Amino acid sequence: MPVKSHPSFKLTTPSDLEIVITRAFDAPRELVFDCWTLPEHVRQWWGCRTAQMDVCEIDLRPGGAYRYTLRMPDGSECGFRGVYKEIMRPERLIHSFIYDPFPQAPAEITVTFTERDGITTVTDLTIHLSKEARDGHLHSGMDVGAAESLDRLAEHLDTLTC
Repeated sequence: MPVKSHPSFKLTTPSDLEIVITRAFDAPRELVFDCWTLPEHVRQWWGCRTAQMDVCEIDLRPGGAYRYTLRMPDGSECGFRGVYKEIMRPERLIHSFIYDPFPQAPAEITVTFTERDGITTVTDLTIHLSKEARDGHLHSGMDVGAAESLDRLAEHLDTLTC
């Protein structure tokens, strides 16, 4: 079933190892970058609407780590973590990504922020170590979660730019 989201949301798989998500936002890239990287903003949008973010720790520097924990409606927790490899504010972030139940399947994510005429496009490239890991990520429901999170980010940005 296709994801219902903003028309600019796109998810593609350009290779057996890659997932690429793009989404446009009506906000300057410096603000989008800050909302992507500062805990006080990330808490407002990251994850699905039905989850509560219990942990949002970000040490935004090369070698610094991040950790997010979501509490799901059934009380279970979902943990995500990684380490920042490169930070070029406000153009690009590169970091590892580990979903706690599958620590043996880390990925690397490169997020780029490009702005044109006040519209910032975020491109999130995830590279997995194997096709099986990529396919597992794809079939986890991440498409729905990513679309919902990015819609929530747009809503949060609207509160900051109005």
